[in-house]
Parts: sequence; C-alpha cells; structure tokens
Amino acid sequence: MEELLPIKLRPKKLDDIIGQKHLIGKNKVITNLVKNKKLFSMILYGTPGIGKTSIAISIVEELQVRYRMLNAVINNKKDFDIVVEEAKLYNGIVLIMDEIHRLNKDKQDLLLPYLENGLITLIGMTTANPYHAINPAIRSRCQIFELKSLDNEDIKQAINKVITSNILENISIDNDAINYIINNSNNDLRYVYNLIEVAYYASNNGHLTLDLVKSISAKGNIYIDKNGDGYYDTISAFQKSIRGSDVNASLYYLAVLIEAGDIDIICRRLSVIVYEDIGLANPNLGPHVDTAINNALRLGLPEARIPLAEVVIELALSPKSNSAEIAIDKALNDVRTKKIGKVPKHIVNHSPDYKYPHDYKHDYVKQQYLPDEIKGANYYTPKENKNEQILKNIMEKLQNIN
Repeated sequence: MEELLPIKLRPKKLDDIIGQKHLIGKNKVITNLVKNKKLFSMILYGTPGIGKTSIAISIVEELQVRYRMLNAVINNKKDFDIVVEEAKLYNGIVLIMDEIHRLNKDKQDLLLPYLENGLITLIGMTTANPYHAINPAIRSRCQIFELKSLDNEDIKQAINKVITSNILENISIDNDAINYIINNSNNDLRYVYNLIEVAYYASNNGHLTLDLVKSISAKGNIYIDKNGDGYYDTISAFQKSIRGSDVNASLYYLAVLIEAGDIDIICRRLSVIVYEDIGLANPNLGPHVDTAINNALRLGLPEARIPLAEVVIELALSPKSNSAEIAIDKALNDVRTKKIGKVPKHIVNHSPDYKYPHDYKHDYVKQQYLPDEIKGANYYTPKENKNEQILKNIMEKLQNIN
C-alpha cells in the first residue's frame, strides 16, 4: 500500500520540523540534546497533528540509535516483551510510544525497571495533559515537553512544502483555497496534508480550487480531542460563560460541543451548572434543566440542539448563587479538620428528651442540634437575590421564635 502524504512529508531531521521553535532551533533544548548526542526519557504532549511523532523520529534518526515504535493501546504485552529482549540484546533501545496516557498497569510494571536502569529510553507521545493522565511512576522518570499549537504561518509553510516538494506532481492551489485550508485546519498539520491529498486526486488536473476544497471539507475541522487540554478548556469556557451571564459566549461554546457531537458532556455539565452556579437564586431551574436534558437525549442530534439552546439561554440569564456550595464546603471543612464530639444526647435515636417540633406552635421549637464543639457554627449565608432573601427572612423569623 502506498504511503499517504503525511508520511511522505514527515521530517527526518529536526531542522525540517515546522513550528515548535521554543524546543527546536539554535540553542534550544531538544536541538542541543541531539547536538550533544545525549538522550533522556521524555514525554511530548500537545494537540493532534502538531509534530510529536515527527520530532521523535527526527531525534532517533539524527542520533542514529536503535529504536522501536509501539502504541500503548494497539500493541499487546508480548510486543513490549520483544522490545525489552531487544534492549537486553543490544544494551539499550529507544522506545517511541504513542498514546502513552493509555498505558495499562501490566505494561507499566514491565517497563518501569528498564526505564529506571536506562536500558530503555522512552519517548512518549500524548494529546492528554501528562500531569493528569499519565501514571506518576512513568511521569517522574521522564522530562516533559509541551508542544505549542501551530500558527497560520506554520500551516502556510507546510502547504508551500507540499507544492514545492512535487510529491503530488504539478499540484497548484488557488490563494483563496489556501486561506480556507488554513482557517479550517484547527492548526492540525496532518489534517492539512490529508485534505490536500484527497483534493489533489479528486481534481481533474491537480489544480485545487476553493469550491473543490469546500466540497471535501464542508464543515471544516472542528475537532476536540477528548483526552487533551483543548477539550477540557472548551468545557471550562462553556461553564464559565454561563456563570458570567454571557449568553452569546455560552451559545458559542454550546455550538462547539454540539459540532463535536458530544451531547453527553453537555448534559452532564448543565446538571452541574444549575446547582453549582444558579443554585438557590433560581431553584426551579433544576427540574427544568433535567426535563430539557431528558428531551435532548431522547431526540438526539441535531434536534437536541433546540432544548439545549433554550436551557443554556435561561441559565446564562438567570440570577446566580453559589451559597449552597459555600455552605456545604464550610461544613465539610469542620468535619475534616476539627475534633468534634458525639451527637447531642437529646437527639440521639429514641431519646426521651427530644422535643418533637410538630408538637409546638409553628412546628418549631428551639433546641441544640449541633455537637457542643461547633454549636454556634453558621454555614449558610444567604445572598442578595430575591429567592434567598425569602430564605433569609424565614431564618430570622425562626431565630425570634420562643
């Protein structure tokens, strides 16, 4: 099978890497490591299509060291055993491993002693934040290098590389098609190369027009890697926009998540938002959000976008309160940090000294419920919204009874 364009264009030396100028170039860390012929275990992380594999292969090619490539998910334990035996046979090997954040415990346990004694040098690659997703035992044995997103000039440089390489013979691309590819690439170089190659073979004479490129990539490249920072950044921005009462930003991030097809995370996040951010300022929204979520899941996309949009607008424009969250966190802090005695005797099970509130006027009687050590604790402080002012008035009336 013939290699695809991204493979044919993959750099074999660091000087040919596009972007990552904070790591590669004169007096930059990875370039200097190769220059000094010294390699340590490392993890390269960043979004898809920005050069992780290209950097890894360029390093081993320039150092001319023995290496093997494995995928933490696809390759089984037997494949890892073979790498270990090869490392023993040749007194060392470089293991380039994709999706290292998915490495299971059996494979980790197999590799750890050889990483420790230096028999295996690991170059791990991941789209996930290694500080969250990678086993600490692996992480502590590796230097971590974050790759930065490519900018428009980097993507333009890559497109020019396709044209000048003449791997696709006599290819030509209209300027408006180039701009369209850049703007819809999401800075994913692999996507750019694949799109150009498909468009090239779908053309009559190797000439790529805007209409041709659009017909192949009608939606653009809206992609959120579910293990990467960008995914969690989008979810975070969605909630913070609702919390900040910016209805337009809220709808934008909802649209991004819808376009990524992730209805489940939208529904889970809305369930959090209505209690964490709206809370007691508008308690009726809880059941309303639940109804909208049930309808959205029943409908599925694309129709689900309608109830989701309606409830997002309501959430964004609703009064906000986190007083319940603050209150429970204060109570949890007392439970976790203070030495507190037993429940007061008069409210233990079957206590004859318990005063039954329904036997009293207003169904209320003053008695101590908190343990002695914290009997004056005040966890809940109402905010100024209309609903909580009603709750505040009730609290004050109760305090004045008896």
